[in-house]
Amino acid sequence: MSGAAERDPVRIALLQMTSGIDPAANAATMVDAVARAAGEGAAMLFTPEMSGLIDRDRKRAAPHIVAEDDSPVLAAVRDAAVKAGLWVHVGSLAVKVDGQRWANRAFVIDPAGAIAARYDKIHMFDVDLANGESWRESAAYRPGEQVVTVECPVGRLGLAICYDIRFPALFEELERQRCDAIAIPAAFTVPTGRAHWHLMQRARAVEASAYVIAAAQAGTHADGRETYGHSLVVDPWGDVVLDMGEAAGLAFAALDPARIAEVRRQLPSLANKREIPRSRQA
Repeated sequence: MSGAAERDPVRIALLQMTSGIDPAANAATMVDAVARAAGEGAAMLFTPEMSGLIDRDRKRAAPHIVAEDDSPVLAAVRDAAVKAGLWVHVGSLAVKVDGQRWANRAFVIDPAGAIAARYDKIHMFDVDLANGESWRESAAYRPGEQVVTVECPVGRLGLAICYDIRFPALFEELERQRCDAIAIPAAFTVPTGRAHWHLMQRARAVEASAYVIAAAQAGTHADGRETYGHSLVVDPWGDVVLDMGEAAGLAFAALDPARIAEVRRQLPSLANKREIPRSRQA
């Protein structure tokens, strides 16, 4: 961030949700959070992955997943952003993009209601967990192909979604673009959350010498799944600034540009970074 150390701290809000199978109810929660965040002096609100709909029954979910321009959830949040004069990062919505294919898409909305950036989740969550849970995101979703950053109140914000956190190449590119903060909204499962959530969020912050903002889904959802919660803000040194625990709600944190500059002076890993040559067999 050019002149970062001279900028004032930025107050942000995180919405931790237990999104369900009714998009209208989820939208109402988000609209209320926009107003409350603005009323508490936040410059920007961050929401979780799949804020508008969580439903593992894809047949039941399908009628609610429409093209971006037809999304009532997105329209409601854009209107709310205008009324509140607030920036909003919608962690992601499921949107129809290609016949019956969907995208897991994040949006950054400015105070005029315009979409300042879009990011489609690149890495699909195709796993079989030891507790018997099985997920095949690629069966319905088309992976994204673009790394996305955007200028907003927190400086240069890099965009990622949930499972992306496990793939260092994406974050290496965000490091190269000198992001001041990286948003990693999520709907982490409970087993993977207990094992890796704090560890990986803190590691990404340290690697990028940047803030990590991770708004999360939490609790037991209407479709029967359980998510880990613990929405986090982590500073560039890896210290946890905010941990929202397991309950849905709204919380606030301050991001200090001077802290970014301090960490990058103290431990200039970005400046010292070198390209690693390809290995050769002897």
